Amino acid sequence: MIRLSILDENDIEAIHQATLRILGETGIMLTEPKSRALLDGAGAIIQEKRILFPADLVEKCISLAGKKTTIHGRGGAVRILGDGNLYFHNLGGAPQVYNAGSGTRRLAIVQDVRDSTRLLDALENCHTITPFFTPTDVPGALMSLAMYRHALPYTVKPLQGPGVQFAAEARYAVKMAEVVGSPAEILTLSLSPVSPLTIPDHEAEAIMEIARLGIAFAPLPCPTAGTTAPFSIAGSITQQNAEVLAALVLAELTSPGLPIIYCGRLAMMEPRTGLSVWGGVEMGMASAGTVQVGHHYGLPVNVYGFSTNAHSLDIQDGFERALNAAIPALAGADELSGIGEMEAGVMGSYAQMVVDNEFAGSIIRIRKGFPSDADAIAEDVISAVMASTHNFLGQKHTMKYLKSGEVFLTKLAERGSWDGWEAAGRVGMLERAQAQAEKILKEHQVPPLDATQEHELDALMAAAERELVKY
Repeated sequence: MIRLSILDENDIEAIHQATLRILGETGIMLTEPKSRALLDGAGAIIQEKRILFPADLVEKCISLAGKKTTIHGRGGAVRILGDGNLYFHNLGGAPQVYNAGSGTRRLAIVQDVRDSTRLLDALENCHTITPFFTPTDVPGALMSLAMYRHALPYTVKPLQGPGVQFAAEARYAVKMAEVVGSPAEILTLSLSPVSPLTIPDHEAEAIMEIARLGIAFAPLPCPTAGTTAPFSIAGSITQQNAEVLAALVLAELTSPGLPIIYCGRLAMMEPRTGLSVWGGVEMGMASAGTVQVGHHYGLPVNVYGFSTNAHSLDIQDGFERALNAAIPALAGADELSGIGEMEAGVMGSYAQMVVDNEFAGSIIRIRKGFPSDADAIAEDVISAVMASTHNFLGQKHTMKYLKSGEVFLTKLAERGSWDGWEAAGRVGMLERAQAQAEKILKEHQVPPLDATQEHELDALMAAAERELVKY
């Protein structure tokens, strides 16, 4: 497998040591009483509103953390993050839907959660699914739970939970997971500490609740270099690392051995606008560095792959997402996110999901590299062909390497002649992707939940509404 190193071992060790100093001397803003008491009892130092984490405590908790995360789908598929394979999943939580046919956008609704999940269920290179759209037709306090509830019936693939912020959300997500299986096997949950170096009270409670419930946990800081983190990539990776490890410590003190997925969503500020840039090649570089730091701790790493600031499926969209997926993939990422993502995560597209499924196949092909043993070098084949037909097409060697996937066979890209393309109506990748998305949504069916399960999910949503929505 091809590997790319953005950082060398000295760089990684320097980031690790700087992270320990930041946690031990600057600390984390954390005021929630129960988490402060837990940390105090483990040897952390309370300094007004900050908690200082001794290096030995941090390293002990890293050693305790579960180093692989296994996720089961209700259809029987199992993904093990940390098994050496590269997996892909989609963007989660986009509030807007882009229509590639009309070039317009609209707010996402619950039906988009269902449709996007069913579409992703049909795409072979989307290995796990995260609820894609944030539905705007439910109360804000129910958005995360509605995402999970309306994704569950529409895939048999492993379904990772939505990002949560509150302990009650974690509890209800676990109860929903229980409707279809064992929550510890079929559910992961993520939570984003606030950059820089802050864990609000409700998030501290949620981290401890996730850990208490025994659910694999993905700390998911989202710093922006230049606004909520240093403008240097190395400085931002260091701060992001401190945010991940602080959440890890709190989770491991609550539930030693809890599986941890090391995540990072580091973006850069666009100096001319102040906006967060997800499309620049710096994001791919930062993601690759994040992969190397997370692997330093033996943890599986999830970073953004398909990311762009583009507002349409154009040239910018294609080259940005290709760069930002290939770089961390070659650095050894365990899981890449972003299938279907547009406009820095604000928007998503059904056609983009189909395109990214093909892109993911290409990225997997890149990471495999190619063999260079005697059979692949093919000296004997070259000699034999030159002594006979001067053509390799009829050789068994050619068929062998065709079947082995030496060339990735695309379904959407144009690889024919001009005349053939013109005769077919000059149809391009965008049009093919849109047509395929429409075809899948028309034809692909997912084995449904039974009526009892649907009733239980509806009852849980009603209970969550009574508890969480303040009218």
